[in-house]
Amino acid sequence: MNRFRFLLLILFANILSAQQQDGLVRVIGDSLVGKMVNGESIREVHGNVIITQDDVTITCDKAIQYIARNEAELIGKVIVHQDSIVIKTDAGYYYGDTKTTFSKVGVTLFDGHVNLFSKVGYYHFDEKRADFYYDVKLYDSVTTMWSDKLTYFNDEDRAIAVGNVKIVDTANVVYADSLEHFRDTRKTFAFNNVRIYDKKNKLAIFGNFFEDYGDSNYSKIFGEPLLLKIDTTSSGGFDTLVVSSKLMEAYGDSTKRLVTTDSVKIVRSGFASLNNFSEFFQLSDEIYTMKRENDLSQPVIWNEEAQLLADTITIQTEKNKLKYVNLNSNASIISQNEKHDLRFDQISGKQIEMFFGEKGLERTDVDGNVLSIYYLYEENQPNGLLKSSSEKAKIFFNDDEIKDVKLYGSPISEYHPENLVHEKEKDFTLPTFIIIKDRPVKENLLYGRQKLVETLKEEFSDD
Repeated sequence: MNRFRFLLLILFANILSAQQQDGLVRVIGDSLVGKMVNGESIREVHGNVIITQDDVTITCDKAIQYIARNEAELIGKVIVHQDSIVIKTDAGYYYGDTKTTFSKVGVTLFDGHVNLFSKVGYYHFDEKRADFYYDVKLYDSVTTMWSDKLTYFNDEDRAIAVGNVKIVDTANVVYADSLEHFRDTRKTFAFNNVRIYDKKNKLAIFGNFFEDYGDSNYSKIFGEPLLLKIDTTSSGGFDTLVVSSKLMEAYGDSTKRLVTTDSVKIVRSGFASLNNFSEFFQLSDEIYTMKRENDLSQPVIWNEEAQLLADTITIQTEKNKLKYVNLNSNASIISQNEKHDLRFDQISGKQIEMFFGEKGLERTDVDGNVLSIYYLYEENQPNGLLKSSSEKAKIFFNDDEIKDVKLYGSPISEYHPENLVHEKEKDFTLPTFIIIKDRPVKENLLYGRQKLVETLKEEFSDD
């Protein structure tokens, strides 16, 4: 080593020692050129540049150090280190007074767990906080997230994303206007225009606020939530289940259930329901609804032209078709004749069970204080009615028409001829008779969101 090089190293060592004591930026490299530009003292350092300040280390091909400002411009193969943090870019800037680095030509960050990319990025070393902008992407071994802007807190493993947010994990895709995500606990909070897609189950949920407590297998969505589940029919078309309520809660444990609360409306083909509490069990294809303690009305179900009421209702489906319905406690069924508006077939009891086959309803079993009114027809012309009571009853159907009725336990039947029934139909009702007018309509539930349904159909039809 020549004498000049030796003296230069000593000079660097003295300068760097003073800088370190004063919290200044240290810069060394293969060569150094000092100059004055617009009255400001700068140093250009070339080749194998190393910049240090406290626990921050930066390497690059070239650096321009602004001594008075305690800043440096970084050029070529820039790599920044602090503990587990590694930041890479082609060009950037370092602010020594605030211990902040900046790049606007594309920047990546890795902290040992999370990878972060964007076009523009700041990193604040004292706060261990990244502020990234434009085409931001964050991913780890489980989750990938995109947004317009993202703030990442390294020590907290917390990310706040804003603008066109999309987050993808092994099961779902979530969109939102803004989102907060905790990587360690897998907690996620999403805000405004929230859309959750489960492509495997062809299911989507929309709302304004979403909270997901990942490690607890619990999530909820509120703010006008709407659920859509799309299935193909035997003819190749689409059959959409639509559910709305004020709150939806999902439990991802062994029950795999969705709980909907308050003003629950359900629509699917000829099926509809109005209630205040429903549970959907994914594994068993079962729906359960009940009248809670403070509810003023019973849950109601419509299946085609039949209205079903009870304190608790259990529905089982198979291949998207009704298989079994259990109406328990204060149960009743009312069916309106298509051609005669005022003629309602009625049956009530403590419990009613309905069994369905490939061609529709096959049998209805009624238990406990059975009361019934059935209108009779001969060659499609009204022919009076039959009013009955018993302890139990079995009603057999063929093509959804009554073929046989069997009464058990002190049965009593009264026939009322047509001349005593005509224009007096309102006199023939059971004590439980009530017609619910607010049957949910799919078009009303989807008002303003029809484009989302069309998008889902296109997406899910690709499978």
